[in-house]
Amino acid sequence: MKVFKRAACAMTVIAASLGSAHAGITINGTRVVYPAEQREVSLSMVNDGKEARLIQAWVDTGDASERAESSKAPFLITPPMARVDPGKGQTLRIMFTGAATLPQDRETVYWLNVLEIPPKPKAGSDAADNYMQLAVRSRMKLFYRPKGLQGTPDAAADLVVWHIVSAGKGYTAECTNDTPYNISFSDLAFKGAAKHEAVNKGGMCPARGKGSFPVVGAPDGSGKLVVTVINDFGGFNPREANFTL
Repeated sequence: MKVFKRAACAMTVIAASLGSAHAGITINGTRVVYPAEQREVSLSMVNDGKEARLIQAWVDTGDASERAESSKAPFLITPPMARVDPGKGQTLRIMFTGAATLPQDRETVYWLNVLEIPPKPKAGSDAADNYMQLAVRSRMKLFYRPKGLQGTPDAAADLVVWHIVSAGKGYTAECTNDTPYNISFSDLAFKGAAKHEAVNKGGMCPARGKGSFPVVGAPDGSGKLVVTVINDFGGFNPREANFTL
């Protein structure tokens, strides 16, 4: 009975605090570009919260279930774990280990994870016995970019070929990307659509590959899509793109 009572109290505390729960760590970037010619790249962050945070960082191969101890990604991060005090910052150094032979004619995509663990309530506080620790995990793309790729990421976005097909009551946009760069975008819609909605929490047409995504609206006769491309710095650049039916 005592265990049930404690669990019930814990759930009450969680329900009351969910609306205000937020991450204390602010990461300075939404993606990481790793040029092959560099020995390492860095990513900085700061603790904007009022309490210290413990962070753990690792890179995965695209499987979100990979943890630091099971990751097969050929990258080393230092420090792998760190305490970040309120108002203080931390810089992660990311290094390619060379443990994998990667394609040299295109970018390869990995994912950088930053797990933020809040402190336990102080002993003697009302929440010390009845609480649940909620960790916040941020996951962003890491692009390994070989040396000597032709063109630029910005120009490559205009070279993607789009084809529209019917899908139930809506439409699907199929992309073909013959460039060596992965083209990321936040949303796409037919020109003239009343609204633009996020695509699968962020879409990407893979380097030298294809992809398909739901598209908002219906063709208006212009033969154009509006694609909001995300650049290397995390900026959003809306641009028009032709499509075929």
